[in-house]
Amino acid sequence: MAKEIKDVLVRSRDTILSDALGVVALMVMLFVGLSLPGLI
Repeated sequence: MAKEIKDVLVRSRDTILSDALGVVALMVMLFVGLSLPGLI
């Protein structure tokens, strides 16, 4: 089972990287959006 998981991670490395960057971008936008009312 560990070998299968490793194979999936190796095959979809580019997709996982872009998904991780998307999650980081969403978290930044959420943080900024929640901070805006305190700045105004």
